[in-house]
Formats: sequence, structure tokens, C-alpha cells
Amino acid sequence: PLGNSLPTAANGSIAPLAPDPSAALRTIRAVRDEGFDVWHLHEPLVPGPTLTALTLHSRPIVGTFHAAGRSSSYRYLAPVLRRLVRRVDIAVAVSPDARDLVRGHLGGEYELLFNGVSVPPRPTDLVDDGRPHVLFLGRHEERKGLEVLLRAFDRIERHPKGHGRPVLDVVGDGPDSARLRAEYSDPDRFRWHGRVSEEMKWRLLWQAEVLCAPALRGESFGIVLLEGMASGATVIASDIDGYRNVATDGRDAVLVPPGNVEALESALGAVMIDRDLRD
Repeated sequence: PLGNSLPTAANGSIAPLAPDPSAALRTIRAVRDEGFDVWHLHEPLVPGPTLTALTLHSRPIVGTFHAAGRSSSYRYLAPVLRRLVRRVDIAVAVSPDARDLVRGHLGGEYELLFNGVSVPPRPTDLVDDGRPHVLFLGRHEERKGLEVLLRAFDRIERHPKGHGRPVLDVVGDGPDSARLRAEYSDPDRFRWHGRVSEEMKWRLLWQAEVLCAPALRGESFGIVLLEGMASGATVIASDIDGYRNVATDGRDAVLVPPGNVEALESALGAVMIDRDLRD
């Protein structure tokens, strides 16, 4: 640990930054004591340990850029950041959208390397309760579209084939958690898990019939879609640029217009009815 992070508003979400001098000093001490041969910096221009290491640049650096959408920092600090980004020996972006953001403001060449996920062994003690489960994984904030999903799911009263009422499992927390939990509080239909362990996350993924990612904007890639695919869940996601990097509508997932409650309700119902579509 290099220090406590400060929650900072960025791109419609909250980014944990550690720009204080004590974190910088601990970073310098750590990289010198450990004697690493190569440094891999995720978001190397973000204030904190990565920017400190980039400023030192005493080892070869691989820099991976994740952010997509808009960046006020890139726009207003471009003259300074252009000099810093030249210290990255190999620059990598996780999607075309992430590459376009940084290259559009700072120039340079970026190798495109998509994200992957590590999948643990499937446990043998999973129990099927006979009810279809829809799963949401993510922060509870406007950009992630959880409220859109809750409104759409609330319209689905029963499984179309008569196999019992669907269950929405909601994982994560955020600034909208208390309000949404109070509004959608029926424990038989809405199960609020809060933050969970990696093991529990995968148990919920394996249990889920549908993984729903209803984000409205600002997604550069969509690792959660990969996790849904890897678990065998059917993916329903918003038709936004970042998710189209991962999924093609009708082939890998069902993509719906972002923020459209009616379209999301229709997609959820169709996937529950049509086994061929799910497969």
C-alpha cells in the first residue's frame, strides 16, 4: 500500500486518486527497493503512483490507457501531458475508443490490446432454485444505468414460461444505492448484495441466466460483458461504442438503446422466452 486514495469525480464516475506527496515518496521508495526491470503503468498520466513512476522513468515503461469518452485534463493540460507521454516506451490502449481519446489530445501511436478475464474453476455445489436470475455488476451511479434496469425489470411480473418470478441480483454500491434500495425493496424480487468477494461474484455469474450491463455512456471496453460470456450467461447490454468493442448484437449479445426502459424490458422478456436466442 502506498497511501489512501481520494475519491475524485471523473467521466461521470468516481476515480480513486492518490496525488499526495507521501504516496509519491512511497512509490519512489518501492520502485527503487524492488529493482523491477520493467514498469507497467495503468493510466500513466493520472496523478498518483503512476505519474510519479512516469516522471522518474528509470526503467522501460509500458503504459496502458483505459479511459474513453471525454477528458478535461487531456484538453486543458495537453502541452504538459504530451511531453510526459513521450516517456512511455510502449503505449497500449484497451479499445479503439480509449486509443482515440488519448491520441486525439496527445498524439502518438498506441498498440491495441483488448482486455481479458481470469475465470476460476466452476464449483460443484451450485444449486438451481428454479427461478431465472438477472445479474447487475457495477457502481450504483447514473452512468451505469442501474435505475434503467430496475425500472425495466419491475415491469416483468413473471417468467413468460411460468417458471416463477425472475430475480434481479444487484452487486456493488455507489451514491445511488440507498435511494434505489429503498425504492426497489421487495426481497423476493430484488436482492441487493453490496460489495462481494471475487468468489461470490463468480457464483452469482454462474447462477445468472442473464448478465445485464445497461450503462448509458463512458465505457471504453466492458470487462463485465466478458465475465458474463465466460460464465455462460446471456448478455444484454446497451448499444454503446465501448460495448460494441466486445459484443455484436444478435451474435454475442442483445444490444439495446441506452436509457430505453421499454427496449430493455422487451429484451429481458425475449431472452427468457426464447431458448434458441439465449443459446
